[in-house]
Amino acid sequence: MFSFEINMRTLAFKLTLAFLFVGALGIFLVAIFVGFRTQNEFDQFLSESFRDSVAESLVTFYEENGSWRGASQQLMQTFRVEGGMRDGQSPWALASKDGRVILGGWAYPPGELLPDNTLQAAFPLVVDGETVGFLLQIPTPIRPPNGRGERWSPETAFLNRVNQAILYSSLVAIVVALFTGIVLARNIARPIRGLTQATTAVAHGELGRQVDVHGRDEIAELSTSFNQMSRDLAEASHQRRQMTADIAHELRTPLSIILGYTESLRDGILPPDAETFDILHDEAQHLSRLVQDLRTLSLAEAGELSLNLDLVAVTDLLRNVAARYAYQAEQKGVGLQVNVASDLPEIEVDQGRIEQVLSNLVSNALRYTPTQGQITLSASQKAANMLELQVQDTGVGIAPEDVARIFDRFYKVDASRTAENGESGLGLAIARSLVLMHNGRISVQSAVGAGATFTVELPIKNKA
Repeated sequence: MFSFEINMRTLAFKLTLAFLFVGALGIFLVAIFVGFRTQNEFDQFLSESFRDSVAESLVTFYEENGSWRGASQQLMQTFRVEGGMRDGQSPWALASKDGRVILGGWAYPPGELLPDNTLQAAFPLVVDGETVGFLLQIPTPIRPPNGRGERWSPETAFLNRVNQAILYSSLVAIVVALFTGIVLARNIARPIRGLTQATTAVAHGELGRQVDVHGRDEIAELSTSFNQMSRDLAEASHQRRQMTADIAHELRTPLSIILGYTESLRDGILPPDAETFDILHDEAQHLSRLVQDLRTLSLAEAGELSLNLDLVAVTDLLRNVAARYAYQAEQKGVGLQVNVASDLPEIEVDQGRIEQVLSNLVSNALRYTPTQGQITLSASQKAANMLELQVQDTGVGIAPEDVARIFDRFYKVDASRTAENGESGLGLAIARSLVLMHNGRISVQSAVGAGATFTVELPIKNKA
């Protein structure tokens, strides 16, 4: 069922009105132009059809009589024979060579002296190389019949029929323009109305709302962008809720331990000895690390974490990190070596932040590499403008379903590792944010039982 709601404030109504106005204006101008041109061309056709034969008869009359004297009856008979009479009146006027009207009509009364500009537009009658008179066409006044049996002249009736055809065609064209305007306006306004409804729904909390996309025009592109924005908002909202839940979970464990020990100390259940205070101190440090990691991550993702950029030798970066974990690796029985290609260019980075990234990667590698395993820190230049740092281990590896989420906040491959090692679960998320701040990329390749290789790609500063 075709329906159209009349509301002057709607876009559909305004577009329909615009289409109708443009269509009606174009039709009106075309009708005026066609009508005017039709009448002019018709008059010219009549003039050219009879003028030559009438002019020939007039020239013959002058040659036989030597003047125009007594020519009125003869000329009227000539016009009647040639079929040029209109409502009993001659459609032509005859003027002498000096411009005096000999035979005329309502436009050129007999005896009137015609101006030069009128004579210039007249058809000259030439006898023996001399202009003896002028033939002029009399405009036919359009007047309706008087109702007493009088009828339209054939020429006027023809023009009336043409004008009626133009009028009817214009009315039909306006109706078509109106119908077309309504259809086009509805097709344009429908997706916009859907976008408006979806935007209102998103504003009221219905995140993830989608709209139908039709075609490939600008409105379709807008709808596609809206759908992507709505999905991103829904995903961001989900991540925010998940992060809030994760933070609450991570804080709950050390806080529960601290509360339990302090209550036991207050009630005298536990002795206030060094061991008890060491446990409380460790849990407080855990909370402090968690809060510091959260602050670092939030500043990095917001782009508010400042970087102290300087040219740094890659060898120094890797050796500093290896030295920091050399003792832990020795205690666990894991080999730790540095393998750096020769003649590597310096990179412009914040040395402390990149060492923090590599430290997180080495710390994770130590956690999952068994005794007699090997951890290798390497660097090489894989492209003209990119340096590649790698931390490779021979540990237990990462399952394929975990690889895609390994850099998410609080994501744990091993759910028990946080409680056992006092880690915040934010190390890899912080590493990714810090690498992105350096316009770099971080990735991982791994398979279960085959270890893992974390790769950090950093841009090389072009020399001036």
